[in-house]
Amino acid sequence: MVLEHQDRHSSQWAAIESIAGKIGCTAETLRNWVGRAERDQGLRPGLTTDERVRMKALEREVRELRQANEILRKASAYFAQAELDRRFKP
Repeated sequence: MVLEHQDRHSSQWAAIESIAGKIGCTAETLRNWVGRAERDQGLRPGLTTDERVRMKALEREVRELRQANEILRKASAYFAQAELDRRFKP
């Protein structure tokens, strides 16, 4: 809505302030939405919404895999020590 009507205003911010009051949100919230829409349309540099969602999922997966690796590393060390103890006991 802002992108279509900004030519009727002196600036994009003026369009945002005008429209925000009409739709019942703050100008700052609408400014954030406009920025996100511009990134999604390739009009502004930055990650698109889909890229952000994908990145967040990948970061979560990396965190979970690191935790799993740490658990496996500790289990491996525990069982290796247990095997050494078993071999050297009379």
